[in-house]
Amino acid sequence: MGDWQRFNRLRAVSAATGIAIDASRMGFDDAWLASMRPAFDRAFAAMRELEAGAIANPDENRMVGHYWLRAPKLAPTPEIAREIESTVAAIRAFSAAVHEGAVRPERAARFTDVVAVGIGGSALGPQLVGDALGHPATDRMRVHFVDNTDPDGIARILASLDGRLAATLAIVTSKSGGTPETRNGMLAVADAYRRAGLDFARHAVAITMPGSQLERHAAGWLERFPMFDWVGGRTSELSAVGLLPAALQGLDVDAMLAGAAAMDESTRVADTLANPAALMAAAWFHASEGRGAKDMVVIPYKDRLALLARYLQQLVMESLGKREDLAGNIVEQGLTVYGNKGSTDQHAYVQQLRDGVANFFLVLVRVLEAGSDALEVEPGTTSGDYLHAFLLGTREAIGERARASLTVTLARVDARTLGALIALFERAVGLYASLVGINAYHQPGVEAGKKAASAILALQSKLAAVLDETPRNTETLTRAAGSDDVETAFLLLEHLAANGRARMTVSGTPAEATFRRNATGR
Repeated sequence: MGDWQRFNRLRAVSAATGIAIDASRMGFDDAWLASMRPAFDRAFAAMRELEAGAIANPDENRMVGHYWLRAPKLAPTPEIAREIESTVAAIRAFSAAVHEGAVRPERAARFTDVVAVGIGGSALGPQLVGDALGHPATDRMRVHFVDNTDPDGIARILASLDGRLAATLAIVTSKSGGTPETRNGMLAVADAYRRAGLDFARHAVAITMPGSQLERHAAGWLERFPMFDWVGGRTSELSAVGLLPAALQGLDVDAMLAGAAAMDESTRVADTLANPAALMAAAWFHASEGRGAKDMVVIPYKDRLALLARYLQQLVMESLGKREDLAGNIVEQGLTVYGNKGSTDQHAYVQQLRDGVANFFLVLVRVLEAGSDALEVEPGTTSGDYLHAFLLGTREAIGERARASLTVTLARVDARTLGALIALFERAVGLYASLVGINAYHQPGVEAGKKAASAILALQSKLAAVLDETPRNTETLTRAAGSDDVETAFLLLEHLAANGRARMTVSGTPAEATFRRNATGR
């Protein structure tokens, strides 16, 4: 059972958006919150500097301006403001032209589907928004996502478009055009159009940086929309990256932008108890001891928000998972996020959350309006009543074990509220990063993985080149390829054999396996 006075004191509401944060069950007291005041004053100052155009990403000497996307008047130069406004206007105009049939495919009367090719921030935000706000009966177009370099996954998406490819618009989203997963997806999709006798360029749109490799490649495509160097992928949902697929789907992108702008305004208040994003960041900091000591489990009690935790995994973990702080000290910061949806999760892992290892804090997302909820499953009780009761029941059950929970309440899931929810978490991440002294706006670990993958592919090419008709073990082939990484070489050769590009003979352990060229050419 909660404390009514504490609940009133530790509940921050954004009146402009109807979103409320209840931190009353997060375990901190007034003295602790008061002790955080100097740190929050610094965080509020850092946020003001960021919004004013400070170089917030020193690694790349870049400003960080995703907040300007929904309030161009705040941009530090008139040129940036005009870029934002003209891009949104171009998205509106292009989407209307597609819907009206003025922009049409090569053979069909109009476009009916969209295949969006992108990865990370170029997919997770658009997927969340499309799923949360879409409805088959009212969507203007159906949107499908190619968000990986898995050939089987790409084939499944293309198979779902069988018979409709001629009426499908392709969006390729990549800041540089060099992201391998997106390039591979683009090549596979373009090849499908070619095999269908269609001109890919007459069905394709690019979202990319001006002057990028992709922009050059997309010369002659239907349209090109800009990405900005001051917007990172994980904060790009309210740029062309997310607005274009949403507008084509028929969603209200203006309401999304307005909701985000309203939340930004609500969270500029330099008072932690009156600022929903600051109260959220304070709750994260206390629960995780300012060092990621506990995981954040996100459970929205709404099917339309089932992809929220996936979206937040990138926003939170890519932003906060850093080895060094701003002073160059090794800190290994981070905040792990997982979750699916309620009440499904009650039948999965809530048992452990209540009775098992206490290595988490819970973020419950509560939606007041049930939506389609006319049917009474019991006298006076609807299925929506059950859903709401399950949320409150989980909150109570967790509280009985003194396990922390934060409750985010929304009036409904619509475009304005979803835009506000995205802005709320973006600002909480920025404030938390200031509290722990890290750069939330770079991702050196991602680049390290890409570089390692390039080296591994180079080794694969060398191994394939030294294969001949003579069976040889992994160590011999690794030396022949000029490497000493035998373990990686075995994994690569095993992969080549499984895909018909080598022949493998196994008689026991990996060390006893031999490989040779596949004479069949498969």
